[in-house]
Amino acid sequence: MNWDIVEGNWKQFKGKVKVQWGKLTDDQLDKMSGTRDELAGRIQEAYGVSKDEAEAQIKRFEDQNRD
Repeated sequence: MNWDIVEGNWKQFKGKVKVQWGKLTDDQLDKMSGTRDELAGRIQEAYGVSKDEAEAQIKRFEDQNRD
């Protein structure tokens, strides 16, 4: 998954992100505009995981959403 594409189509991907990480609010998702680093930080905050774990979760998300 190319994050440049995600950022460009954030409104479409936002729903998939919300399903994957339900603790993230719509307001948080709106403010981050699809940036991978900010998504990782929000996952860390909301779920109390390390940066490495947040990155691993994002990688799994990317693998599941390659289409």
